[in-house]
Amino acid sequence: MSEKLRVGILGATGMVGQRFISLLENHPWFEVVTVAASPRSAGKTYEEAVGGRWKMDTPMPEGVKNLVVMNVNEVEKVAATVDFVFSAVDMSKEEIKKIEEEYAKTETPVVSNNSAHRWTPDVPMVVPEINPEAAFNHPRNIIANPNCTFENAIENIDIGGPTMIRAAAKNHESVTVIVSPGDYRKVIEEIKEKGNVSPETRLELAKKVFVHTAHYDAMISNYLTSMKGNDVSTRTKFPESLTRQWVKVQDMRYGENPHQEAAFYRERNVAPGLLAGYHQLHGKELSYNNIADSDAAWEAVRSFDSPACVIIKHANPCGAAIGMNSEEAYTKAFKCDPTSAFGGIIAFNCEVSKEAAEKIAKQFAEVIIAPEFSQGALDILLQKKNLRLLTVAMGHARNDLDMKRIGGGLLVQTPDTQCVSEKDLKVVTKLAPTSAQISDMMFAWKIAKFIKSNTIVFVRDGMTLGVGAGQMSRVDSARIAAIKAKEAGLSLEGSVAASDAFFPFRDGLDVIIDAGATAVIQPGGSIRDDHVIETCNKYGMVMSFTGIRLFHH
Repeated sequence: MSEKLRVGILGATGMVGQRFISLLENHPWFEVVTVAASPRSAGKTYEEAVGGRWKMDTPMPEGVKNLVVMNVNEVEKVAATVDFVFSAVDMSKEEIKKIEEEYAKTETPVVSNNSAHRWTPDVPMVVPEINPEAAFNHPRNIIANPNCTFENAIENIDIGGPTMIRAAAKNHESVTVIVSPGDYRKVIEEIKEKGNVSPETRLELAKKVFVHTAHYDAMISNYLTSMKGNDVSTRTKFPESLTRQWVKVQDMRYGENPHQEAAFYRERNVAPGLLAGYHQLHGKELSYNNIADSDAAWEAVRSFDSPACVIIKHANPCGAAIGMNSEEAYTKAFKCDPTSAFGGIIAFNCEVSKEAAEKIAKQFAEVIIAPEFSQGALDILLQKKNLRLLTVAMGHARNDLDMKRIGGGLLVQTPDTQCVSEKDLKVVTKLAPTSAQISDMMFAWKIAKFIKSNTIVFVRDGMTLGVGAGQMSRVDSARIAAIKAKEAGLSLEGSVAASDAFFPFRDGLDVIIDAGATAVIQPGGSIRDDHVIETCNKYGMVMSFTGIRLFHH
């Protein structure tokens, strides 16, 4: 299986919810990406919400501790983050029926541990020892099974269903056809009110049919063309015919420039942690550039484990820092380049405090993104009419593929998810790094990943000091980073520098040394590595290789 199915747990803080989470830890097929519970638990991390009530014999899985608990009653919001849910809600039977049906109406499969639907005719009761096949009645579930054979996949391609609903949709002038339970109520109410279904409604429902069957056929096409012949062992991430479906969220006033038209689309199901699942709390409609830059900011900030702040301007970080809290992280990040931060995008991976909001309110920002805002922060920031406030659930999901449009074609690659830990560092100089230098190396390496090439970034004490990006020459990037630091009144003495690719010559390194840096982290791999290392040894500089390039055009 190339990717795990995204699982949500309803009633995650209770005993049964805890059991689900415990059983699913390190599961080969499933990954718990969403936890939902009562409104009183919503907004807390799972670890905070459960507190001392973890009752399982095994420790709470690390992967769920920092998941932000969602409100189980916000059905659409929860459903948008998962492929299916396990239900362990602790409610009355009628309440359980109601909420599980609401999730089902969003086309989210519900696997319930409750007995509320035990006698519901169209809800199968699965006893693994007796009828396990009842759990595999959806094409995606079939082909996601790592033991699925080609024959089994083919057998489960529906013929009659798509044919009948397509035919009905074609004849929508005379036929009403429904493919989403979410439309039942609208149709019933229209029949009650008017005695029939209007032509306009039948047409809209027909459109949904073709969207639905297109998505279904796309799954089949991608699956079949991802392998050679009928050999499932040859399946690849890149099918011969790649078909995707996105759903339009909004038409935009304009695109990257005012003379360009634009719209924003999102995936049918947005995994938790991805920007497209944002919830806008305040401010006017997001622009094309707002969303593009917000994605860059969010991807950068969520790569840090400590409280962090990243300020983005034109897709590049102009300041980034970690701290004890949102206020400290923001203060440090803003110092790096206050000029460029004007009109920027500010992202946090932690709650925005009142104290942080008070400082942010003194500058002009386009967008602030965070998993949550304190009430004190909202009281301040909601007063700024044009400031857009977004919340995005924390999560570790990544796009399965990165895509770049070219004239008449599409470049497709797997996302850059490579991580480097301290144990991966290869010290190549005579002088070994101190613990403080190692810490700054790791910080610098993480942020360099989100700066466009050629990248040189100076850091110290968990904050950026100078950023050089997007230059044709690495030497020029180093010079610009040093100039930026000087303009911000920040000394580079004793700093650490990171480069996203190797140094082909020592000239870029000379600029870094002259600026005052005492340590460098870089991929290595140049035929002149020995010459570069020799230069470091000559000037008493530390250098570590990662063996991984971060080059991003």
